[in-house]
Parts: sequence; C-alpha cells; structure tokens
Amino acid sequence: MRRFAILFGILWLEIVLPGTASWGQAVPARNSAPDVFLITIDTLRADHVACYGYKQIETPALDALAADGVRFTQAFTHSPITNTSHITILTGLLPSVHGVTDFGVPLSPQHVTAAELLKKHGYQTAAFIGAVILDSNTLAPGLDRGFDFYDNFPKTDSKDADGKNKERWGRVERRGMEVVEHAESWFEKHRTGPHFVWVHLFDPHDPYEPPPPFSEKYKDHLYDGEIAYADSAVAHWIAFLKKAGVYDNAIIVVTGDHGEGLGEHGEETHGLFLYDSTLHVPLILKTPLKTAAAAHHGTVIDAQVRTTDILPTILSATGVSAPAELNGESLLPLINAQAPSNRALFGETDYPLRWGWASLRALRTENTKLIEAPRPELYDLQADPKELKNLYAPDSSKTQAMQAEMAKWKAKLPPPSNSAKPGETLPDPKDKIEVQNLLHRAMLAGDDNRSSDARQFLEKALQIDPNSPTALRQLGELELAAGDFAKASVHLKRACELRPDDSTAAFELGEAMEKSGDWPGSRDALESSLKLAPGQMSARLLLGHVYLQLKDAKNAADQFEAALLVDSNNSDGRLGLAEAQIQQSDFAGVLSDLEAFTKSDPRNAAALRLLARAYRGLGREQDAKRAEEQAAALGKK
Repeated sequence: MRRFAILFGILWLEIVLPGTASWGQAVPARNSAPDVFLITIDTLRADHVACYGYKQIETPALDALAADGVRFTQAFTHSPITNTSHITILTGLLPSVHGVTDFGVPLSPQHVTAAELLKKHGYQTAAFIGAVILDSNTLAPGLDRGFDFYDNFPKTDSKDADGKNKERWGRVERRGMEVVEHAESWFEKHRTGPHFVWVHLFDPHDPYEPPPPFSEKYKDHLYDGEIAYADSAVAHWIAFLKKAGVYDNAIIVVTGDHGEGLGEHGEETHGLFLYDSTLHVPLILKTPLKTAAAAHHGTVIDAQVRTTDILPTILSATGVSAPAELNGESLLPLINAQAPSNRALFGETDYPLRWGWASLRALRTENTKLIEAPRPELYDLQADPKELKNLYAPDSSKTQAMQAEMAKWKAKLPPPSNSAKPGETLPDPKDKIEVQNLLHRAMLAGDDNRSSDARQFLEKALQIDPNSPTALRQLGELELAAGDFAKASVHLKRACELRPDDSTAAFELGEAMEKSGDWPGSRDALESSLKLAPGQMSARLLLGHVYLQLKDAKNAADQFEAALLVDSNNSDGRLGLAEAQIQQSDFAGVLSDLEAFTKSDPRNAAALRLLARAYRGLGREQDAKRAEEQAAALGKK
C-alpha cells in the first residue's frame, strides 16, 4: 500500500502541480485552481458504510468516491455533537479552542473559517445545510462567515393553528435530495470558479425516517436506510458535478461529523460519550485527477487521522496559507508517506453539562484510549475494539503514560468549562445514560406532538432521577402547553430550585404563575429570569403586564419602556405602556401615542378602548364615546 501511495503522490504532483517538490509544501496559485466540495453526512458511523466493510447496506456513491480517491479507515471526530464537530471541521480547531461546545454559542470572530480563507483567494463560497441546528441565524451563529451564500432555514411559524408543532420537514430538517437540489441551483447561477461548496446531509440523524424505497428496503434497519438515502443524494450531487465538467479537477471531501451509539454502552444516540461508536467516522478524499494519473484510485490509508486534519489538507492542496493556530495537519504528507502516522486524537464533550453531569475528555492513540471521567476508563483498542473491558488502574504504567500525554494536550488548551462548584464532583454520565435516553425520547415525542408519550418518558426519568432539572423543566413545559398551570408551576419551581441559573425555566415558571393568577409569584420568577438574561423581550413584556395586575404602574412602565428600546414599534409594548400611563392618570402624556397608534392600526380594538379612557380622563366625553363605539363595532365583526 505504501508503494502505491508514493506512486499516487508523485503522479498527482507531476500532472496537477508541476514545480512543487512534495505534498507538504504550499501549492503556488494557478489560474485553474481546483474546486473544493465538502460533503458532511450527519451521524454517520464508519462501520455502516459498504466500502468500510459493512455488508448490510449499499452505498454506491461513497464506494465510487473511495475508488476514485483515498479512503482513511481510521478517521475520528473530536466531538460527538453536530455544531461543535462541524465548526471543528471548518476551522481546523479543537472544540475547547474554538469554544463552541454547545448549540447557540457564537463562533468568535478571532477564529477564521475555511470559507473566509478560500474567499480571500478568489473562491465563490456557498453552504447548504440539512438541519436547523446549523442555521447561522439561530443555533449556529458565526458559521456563515465567509460564505457568499448560506442556505439558512426560512423564518416561519413553527406552530400550526392548533398550537401544535408543524411537520419536521422544512421546519427542523431538509431531506438530503432537497439540500443537493439547492446546491445545484446555486451552482448553475455561479458557474465561474473556483468554488468552495459545503453540502450537509442530516438524514442519518434520528428519528430514522427514510423515504421510499429505502423505508421498505431497510425496514428492519431504518438507520441504514437513512444512510443509503443520503448516499443517493451524494450520487445526485456527484452526477451533477460530472455533467458540469468540474468533477475531474475537484477536491472532494466526504466525512461524518460524528457517529451514533445505537445502544452500545447504553447510548441510543450521541453526545454524551467518547467511545468509538460516536467518534469513528468515514473520511474519503478525492483529489484532482486526470485519466493518465489513475494509479492512485482506491488508495487506503490505515493510519489514525482526525477531522481537524481536513482544513489543513484543503488549504495545502489549494495553495492557501494555513493559520498558525490550526490544531490539525495536512493529510497530504501522510498520503505521500512523508510523515509518521502518530496523530493522537483529543476528544471532548461538554454536552453532559447541559444536564448537570461531568464533561468528558479522551486521548486516543492507534492502540489505546484513555477517557477522563469521574470514573476514568482505559482501553486496549487492539484487543478490545468495542471498549468493553476497562483496564484503568491508577498505578499502571500504561495509565500513567496516557495521563502524562493527556496532560500535555490539556496544557496547550484553554481551561475547560465546568459548572461544578469548588470541591464538587459532578455525576459521571455513565450513571445517567438511561435518564438521558428517556429525556431524548421525550424531546422527540414532544416535537412530534405525542404529548402523552413524552409525559410517560419524563415521569419515568424522574422515577430514576427525581432531581433531574431537565426532566422537571420539560414536564413543566408539557403541562404549560396543556393548560394545567398549577402542575406546570410545581415542576418548574422545583427545576428552578435545582438549577437557579436557568433563565428559561424561570421565565416559564413566571408564565405558568401569570396564567394561574399568582401575580406576586409570577413577578418574582420573571425578575429572576431577567437578572439572568436581561435581553429577553418576552419576559419584559410579560412582567410589565404582571405589574399592571399588581397595580404597580410605575414598574410596569419601566418594563414596557425597556422593551420598546429594543423594538420601538412593538404593539404589545406600546399598549402596555399606555395602560401604565393611564393607571398613573397621565392622560395628556399618553394621548398623542394612542392617536398615532389608532391611525396606523384603526382596527385594533384594544388601542381604541385605551384611547377612550384617555379621552375620558381629559374630559373629552364625545371623543371617548366615539372611540368606544368604534371598538365595539370591531368586536361585532
């Protein structure tokens, strides 16, 4: 294999990059710069792809790409979470370096993305995402930097007329074929190159719902059906690139952002653990080809590589200088047998912190893995590839050697985020996996409008862990949506006691108490929420209305004025402020705003009724009667 790889490297260099001495050196800029197409397939385990030896699936598109390029058998992601892992791919940085360790955390401007780097060198850049969790306007802020076009999800109401969640397609997820069609449509309008296009296919992520015929062919293995469907979308995209005449001179990278637990180690999905079930991903690299240089087809590299190596590889192959801060290394010297294969993987997940459990760190060499947890783990990966026999012993030489290497990695990184108080040890995620599975099932059931199922999952989770703030909050949200405000208040109050820094739980508690008429309790909860997150418009508006109920017009006015500083045209804020002014008998002060409001919105009955009160307070009885009559007429229509 090594001689084969050397031949591949030499032929490619001579034909495509004349004048360069090796893969490891920067490639000089050329007029015929190669297009770069990055394809990420969400939740894709390497051992569920045909060319990786899995016999129960057909993935002809991925197999063909591997036959046209290089397949890395031992590629690993640094994080088992979609946002975190994708930002690692697109920045070449470890999660603890780029800092995006959970959903909604903005990517700092100090970290440059692949799109920004390539755009500066004349590339047209576009991204096409398959899930709202990568939407740069909501859950992935900053991920769109450098892209000329970033295909975010449209802003639409997520609820139907009955207040239920709309179908997930188009709201939460796009089918892979739709993502590809969007990419093809954009490409047709931007034919001049070079291009950097990222296509993200979310399909293998749960819930597993492949469309026909994959739903029938893989009815007993729906996860595989989703992968096979995603492969068909890849086939469509590759066929388009070939028809457009850009395939041969393109760099194409296909990888998974992370794998899937599928019940191994008790983990049904992903995010909590750092076992190979969720870290081992496929990685296929196709470089520019010419028919005469076909000797490199089907090269297989068995050395361990990481997803941080993807960006350095792209930059090296396109002649773009790599930032000094990158944590990965180009794969090109490895392919050309010029670099040793001692690429250790530093894995990390802060996702357990969402539930108040300990974050995990792992160090993986080609033969050994150390997992740093409240109960540490050590595995011999050759003898025990499924990581079933924990060999950790504090005094063993292997443990101490791996801990010393782990310490070297951690010394180069920012301190980890940790919600534990000094001297406190957070629970080991291994002890909470059954609870996490139930919480995840409840989330999916709730999203699918199966409230009864969601309630059963949450109640079972609370039987196992009565002090789960997440289960209590989710159950409170269910009761709030169902209109049982007393039950909602009980659950949400307990959630706030267990997690006093949860601004959302505090807001929802305030909402439940407001709906049940507990104005003092609602006031206290909403004030707590706003202390934690002062920018909440909805909390300020609701608190303003609660103060009105408490006949505290001055504090009500303060809340509505604060809301109007954010959105001066907010009708709820304007009418709330008008009510507060009327309660304070400031009839003259409120009149001009109410008159302007009713002129711009003459069918707003609430505004007309307030205007009538203002007129009456000023002794303008005829004007008051006219406004009341207009409001009454609107009520009859």
